[in-house]
Amino acid sequence: MRQFPTHIVAVYGVVENDQGEILLLKSRNRNVWMFPGGQVELGENLIDALVREAKEESSMDIAVHQLFSVASNTCTYPGYNGFGQIPPKVLIGFTCRYVGGEFRESDETTECQWVPKAEVLEHLTVPDLIEKYKTYLNFTGKVEYMEYVTKPQFEVKLQHMV
Repeated sequence: MRQFPTHIVAVYGVVENDQGEILLLKSRNRNVWMFPGGQVELGENLIDALVREAKEESSMDIAVHQLFSVASNTCTYPGYNGFGQIPPKVLIGFTCRYVGGEFRESDETTECQWVPKAEVLEHLTVPDLIEKYKTYLNFTGKVEYMEYVTKPQFEVKLQHMV
């Protein structure tokens, strides 16, 4: 029997407030700053998934606006916590606006901060998040597609405007 390819589909949002600051969340497990987002659940659409993830991770409400990035992490690697091989990921990035709510710590996050747009790169340490934020900064209405791998080391394989 033939198998369909398996990919993880995930979303993330670069959330901006009325002062032009960007929301960063501190990951509990990895102790790094990140954008709200996560895996899309079965039967869930991309926008609902991003709104849910932001609420779960920060207790904040966001509005999803424009698609600005589609990325593929095409590597696979051994699983953890009982999972087998981790498949490639497709990650979809949206511009977002802060709507309301106060940050509350979650199972996934320990802190939040609003950072001026020009200073965000000083806080990011994960290579793919750095590249995704650069895509956000350069967004002019065309969506960027990026292929990269994270194992054995981070490497951008392809960047293309679509």
